[in-house]
Amino acid sequence: MVKVKSSSIGLASLSFLTALSLSPSLAQAETTTSSSTTVDAYKAIQLTPSKVQAQNVTSVSQLSDVRPTDWAFTALQSLVERYGCIAGYPDSTFRGKQATSRYEFAAGLNACLDKINEIISAGLADKVSKEDLATLQKLQEEFAAELATLRGRVDALDAKTAKLEAQQFSTTTKLTGEVIFSATAGSGGPTNARSNITLGNRTRLVLNTSFTGKDLLRTRLETGNNLAAASNSAGSSSLATLLGSNTVRIGPGAVVTDNSFALSLLDYKFPIFDNKVTLYVAPISFPDEFFTVLSPVASNGQGSISRFGRFDPLMRIAGTSSLFAFDWKVSDQFKIQAGYGASNTASPSPGGQGGLFGGSTIALVQLLFKPAENLDASVTYANTYHQANSLSTGLVNTATESISSVAGGITSIRANSIGGNLAWKVTPKITFHTWGTVIFADSVNTSASTTFTSWITGLTFNDLFSEGSMGSVLFGQPINRSSASGLATLGAVNSTPYHLELFYRYRLSRNISITPGVFWVFNPEGVSTNPTATVGVIRTTFSF
Repeated sequence: MVKVKSSSIGLASLSFLTALSLSPSLAQAETTTSSSTTVDAYKAIQLTPSKVQAQNVTSVSQLSDVRPTDWAFTALQSLVERYGCIAGYPDSTFRGKQATSRYEFAAGLNACLDKINEIISAGLADKVSKEDLATLQKLQEEFAAELATLRGRVDALDAKTAKLEAQQFSTTTKLTGEVIFSATAGSGGPTNARSNITLGNRTRLVLNTSFTGKDLLRTRLETGNNLAAASNSAGSSSLATLLGSNTVRIGPGAVVTDNSFALSLLDYKFPIFDNKVTLYVAPISFPDEFFTVLSPVASNGQGSISRFGRFDPLMRIAGTSSLFAFDWKVSDQFKIQAGYGASNTASPSPGGQGGLFGGSTIALVQLLFKPAENLDASVTYANTYHQANSLSTGLVNTATESISSVAGGITSIRANSIGGNLAWKVTPKITFHTWGTVIFADSVNTSASTTFTSWITGLTFNDLFSEGSMGSVLFGQPINRSSASGLATLGAVNSTPYHLELFYRYRLSRNISITPGVFWVFNPEGVSTNPTATVGVIRTTFSF
């Protein structure tokens, strides 16, 4: 509390000090005077926060919590009429019952001195009484040390601000990044092979730019060499090729595998209609970059160690490289997301080989529900066109996911996919989550058709053993051909594949985590004679 001698304070000077604007700690001061009038006047010193955009007022009536019956009303009214230096909160309140420190009082005194100097400089010295000026001088002497300290702090802040402005990267852009190291080993699978222990990496640098404070432009550069995450199309050096199945792919994939940099994401989203609708335009993207994924283990660097465990294959079924979408928040419990994407938008080739509507495409609609605070659900429909005889899920071999593994003549596929997701927070630290997808694929130029199914369920434990850490157990069925007609047959598929995964993410610090884990794929590729595939991973993730 501030304590000053009664002889150093005049009633008029105490009145105008009521207007002092300070930091969010506010106050009534306490005096050692014996005069009740001076005590009340001194208690009228009210300090309002400049850091909350304090609003100058022209009448005490503008302050909703100051009434004519208040003991400080006359003092406040005098400040407004004589000096015009009173300030209130943005909500038009004065908040006169909060506490302040001696330093804050000194800062307020300095602010009032500046106001008086402005009046004198404007040639209006006659508006400032001699009594007030005398009291100001005494107050300056009383708080000389605090005023000097505050001025030094202000000068230091000015210098730091100037340095930051000169050295800042951008006023609109923030850089974030993620670096992943992963040691991986696998064995079994259709080829019954055993891999060496490999060390892979993936690095992402993201420029997050906002021009209005509500929009977001993301530019992501990416590099890596993680062949344990690559599909069998990457060649004989990938883990998927060595073990003979794309179901053994691990989670942190990269768009390149030779440590060269590539642009892996370029998108822009902005709100309209009072922020109820968000529009999304992305020359380079995938549906899961915009559409809500409910699974708590979907994160590449922090979630599931396997690609299959991350999200519903419906989100990557078309291999989209561009996307136009919107998100409409109908209510707090219901939201609609819809979009259209194409995989070869930059190519002008005629004959259905490129552009927005000529290549492989996806049209997707997702309905999200929140029936309870701890429960989220979604239903998703996707219509996709594929310029090949296989689906672009990258989760199983081309022979397994193609419409016909035994007959030719199929040039392209049209697929209708339906998926459902559920995330139930059973307790604040335990989440049950599941998804399931059915894909109905039909040949465009023949009568062949086939059906694929996939599902997963899991339990995730937050803050397991330590704050910020997480453990999870996942069990499900990788994408599998369940029926076929026309030219298509089930081929060698004679059993249902299953996936079992265990991992634990240990949070070393806010920016570093280590995730050991293992997963098994039983009956890989849906063939009972294929040996069980086993993959072990130790992943270290750095985020900044």
